[in-house]
Amino acid sequence: MEHVPVLLHESIEGLALTPGAVVLDATLGGGGHAVAIAKKIGKTGTLIGLDLDGQAIRRTEEKIIGRVKFILRKANFRHLENILSEIGLKEIDAALFDLGVSSCEIGPSGRGFSFLIDEPLIMTFDDKPDENTITAEHVINLWSQETLTTIFRGFGGEKNAWRIAKAIVAEREKKSIKTTFDLVRVIETVSPRRGKIHPATKIFQAIRMAVNDEVGALNDGLRAVWQALRLGGRLAVISFHEGEDRLVKRIFIDWIATGKGIRITKKPTTPSKKEVSENPRARSAKLRIIEKTNCK
Repeated sequence: MEHVPVLLHESIEGLALTPGAVVLDATLGGGGHAVAIAKKIGKTGTLIGLDLDGQAIRRTEEKIIGRVKFILRKANFRHLENILSEIGLKEIDAALFDLGVSSCEIGPSGRGFSFLIDEPLIMTFDDKPDENTITAEHVINLWSQETLTTIFRGFGGEKNAWRIAKAIVAEREKKSIKTTFDLVRVIETVSPRRGKIHPATKIFQAIRMAVNDEVGALNDGLRAVWQALRLGGRLAVISFHEGEDRLVKRIFIDWIATGKGIRITKKPTTPSKKEVSENPRARSAKLRIIEKTNCK
C-alpha cells in the first residue's frame, strides 16, 4: 500500500526551509515528507532521517538518493541527542514529526497493526524486535485487567474499556490470544460491529501506543529536538491522537510562556475537505508549528 503523506504542503511550507539547511525527519514512514524536504533544501542541504522500521529507511533512501545529502538511522527519535553526537552535528535548522502510522505498516506487515488482516500480535515499530521487546501479545496475555482498562480508555478513548478488558482476561484463561483475529473475535463479543467504525479500531490504537511507549517517546523526542534546534529554527508536529496533540500543545505553550519560542500556527492546522476525501486517514490530523527564539 502506497503511503500518502498528510498535510504535506502545510507542514513543508510552515517549516520555511531554505537551500543548504540541515533538517530532521524524525519519522520517515513512506518517505513522502522526506522527498518534499529534499526538494526544498537541495543537494547542498542535509536530511537526517530516523525510523525504527528498517523498511522505511530503505524506501526513503531509494526516493531521495541523488537529491540531497542524507544520514538515515534506524532509531527512535527520543535518542536524538546521542544520534547527533555520533554523526558530529550540534544543531539542526528544522524538524518534522509525523506521528501517524505509515500505510505500509497498516497493510500486510506481519506485525499485526491492522484488525483487518490475520497476523501475529506484535505491533512494534521496530521491524526486527529482539526477544526482550514487549509486544502486543505480551500486553494482551500478561497485563492486568486494570492496566488494560486504563490503556484502552486513556489511549483509545474506548467507552467499553472495562468490559473489553474483562472479556480478554476471561478468554486468555482458556487459551492465549495470539493473532489479530483472535483479539478481534473477543472485542466483537462485547462490541458488535455497527456503522463505519470497526469496534476494534480504538483498542488496536491503544495497544500499539502502549507497546511503543508513544507518548513517553514523544515527550523525550520533542525536548531533545528543541535542544538541538538553532535559534530561528522551526519544529512541526503532525499528530493523530488527542493525547499526543494535548502533549504537543502543552509543551509548546510552556516554551512560549517562558520566552523560548513563538507560535507559527495560531491554532492547529487540519486537512482540507479535499484531502480528507482523497485520504480518509488524514481526517484526525493536526499540525502545530513553533519557532525557537531563545535558548534560555
